[in-house]
Amino acid sequence: MTGAVDEERVARAYLLRVAEPPAPSLVRFVEENGPVLAAALVRAERCPARVRDETVARKDQALAEHDLAEASRLGARLVIPEDDEWPAWPLLSLEQASARGLTGVSPPLGLWVRGDERLDEAADRAVSIVGARAATSYGEHVASEFAYELAGRGVPIFSGAAYGIDGAAHRGALAADGTTVAVLGCGLDVGYPAGHVALLERIAERGLVLTEYPPGTPPARHRFLVRNRLIAALTEGTVVVEAGARSGARNTACTAGALGKVVMAVPGPIGSAMSVGCHQLIRDASATLVASVADVAETVGRFGDGGAAGDEGPPKPRRPTDGLAKDALRVHEALGLRKGKSAEQVATESGIEVSKVRAILPALEIDELAERCDTGWRRRKEAR
Repeated sequence: MTGAVDEERVARAYLLRVAEPPAPSLVRFVEENGPVLAAALVRAERCPARVRDETVARKDQALAEHDLAEASRLGARLVIPEDDEWPAWPLLSLEQASARGLTGVSPPLGLWVRGDERLDEAADRAVSIVGARAATSYGEHVASEFAYELAGRGVPIFSGAAYGIDGAAHRGALAADGTTVAVLGCGLDVGYPAGHVALLERIAERGLVLTEYPPGTPPARHRFLVRNRLIAALTEGTVVVEAGARSGARNTACTAGALGKVVMAVPGPIGSAMSVGCHQLIRDASATLVASVADVAETVGRFGDGGAAGDEGPPKPRRPTDGLAKDALRVHEALGLRKGKSAEQVATESGIEVSKVRAILPALEIDELAERCDTGWRRRKEAR
């Protein structure tokens, strides 16, 4: 089995090099043929026209072994869907969104990861904190305090390692001895942004630094927008602390909303240009207003302790279905406890398209919330 996984890792390393993410046609091609055969067919140009369009410019860059060796030199590794630590459940939101026709949200073919934490564990019950690079002192203070308190409760903090809000969030989590994850829009070895090289080193020591771009890939504006889908998908919810009218943070928030994730925004002074984006998200009902860590915990609903440290009252009891995305919850509620239902029946009762239902049901089974039976699918009795 190890040999098979190694072969698949080399194939995926090759494919990550030859296609610019998110490469939706290539992702589907790999799902249909497996990474090893898909890589061979891409290299030989024996693939569908759309896959060829995504790969032909770089198909001769057979640098998989070099990239894997360079990653190893950096103390990094390539995590792939065939690995136990692959965050399959969080990334299912990308597969579902892509299946229903949303563009630019295909799941990654693999992720280059630096740090000793397991990726699947870091992505469990995580929250992303994002915002403006040209942040105000107010914004940086809020981001740092939110990250500090959440990380102190064991909530991993994801962000993009940029100047401003991102950096403040990472530092706050590190100050609490918590887990923080930086998602990059370039190769792990590029050292970008230059002023955060030391910060990225600390993050790798205490959390993870990850990217889908192979070593040596330079930063580019479009790559930061593409990486935003990973920040949104790998976390339960996204908190926007400060954002201009048009910003990458708003892009992350909109992507999170499209993926069925929780979106939150922190209000700021009404005259601040750096809070315009947050106020628009709140006004348009695209985000929930949060003014404290207790608000974040209550909105996301999976942290179990209900309010901020020192709040009176017992924690709210957790249900097995807490944290399910909206569509997954509707599918679960459509299942019966005794008689099984077909995917088509569940689609009719839940109002979710059947292809999406077929993707959600196995995920519910993995989470022990549903099970197969002779007559189809039903709810697990202990999952109320």
